[in-house]
Amino acid sequence: MKILTVTGYKPMEINIFNEEDERITYIKAALEKRLIPLIEAGVEWVLISGQMGVELWAAEAVLELQETYEVKLGVFPPFENQDSRWPEQLQEKYQAIIATADFYKPIYQGEYRGAYQFKTKNMWLTDKSDACLILMDQEYPGSTHFFYEAAKQMMNENDIYIITPSDLDDVVEEIRMSDPDYWL
Repeated sequence: MKILTVTGYKPMEINIFNEEDERITYIKAALEKRLIPLIEAGVEWVLISGQMGVELWAAEAVLELQETYEVKLGVFPPFENQDSRWPEQLQEKYQAIIATADFYKPIYQGEYRGAYQFKTKNMWLTDKSDACLILMDQEYPGSTHFFYEAAKQMMNENDIYIITPSDLDDVVEEIRMSDPDYWL
C-alpha cells in the first residue's frame, strides 16, 4: 500500500465551530496514531480533497509527520476555489496547506458546477488510492457516507480503515493519562 486517502466529517457535522476547539487536538492525535503505522508499513502519499474539518486536520498532521517520515501530501479538490465561501480563517488554513502540499490539482477546472463533482471526486480518490482512512461513526455517517460507499465499491473491505468514536475516546484517555497533573 503506497497511496492512502484520508477523509471524515466537516466541522459542523461534529459540532466544531471554532478552530481553537480542544477536540481538534484529539482528532489530530487519533489521525497521527493511525497514520504512523501505515506510513511505517509503506504509505508514501496521503491524499485529501481539502474539505474543511477532518481533511484539513489530517493535512496538518501529515505536514507535521513529514519532519520524521518520508510521506507526501496530495490535495485534489473537486473544483477550483472550493474555499471561496468558507470563513476567512479556514480559507487561510486551506491556502497555506495547498501552498505547502507536495502536489495540488483540482479534479475539475473552473468553479462549482454541480453535485456530480463531489461524486466524481469520491470515485477518483478511491480509484487512485490503495486504501482509505475515514473518521466516521457508522451509526451517524453524515457526509462521509458518500465517500464510504464509493470506497466499498472500489476497494477491498480490508483496505478501508475507520477511526470510530471509541478510538477517539481511547486517544482522549491516553492524552489525559500522559499528563502528570492527571495523577495528582
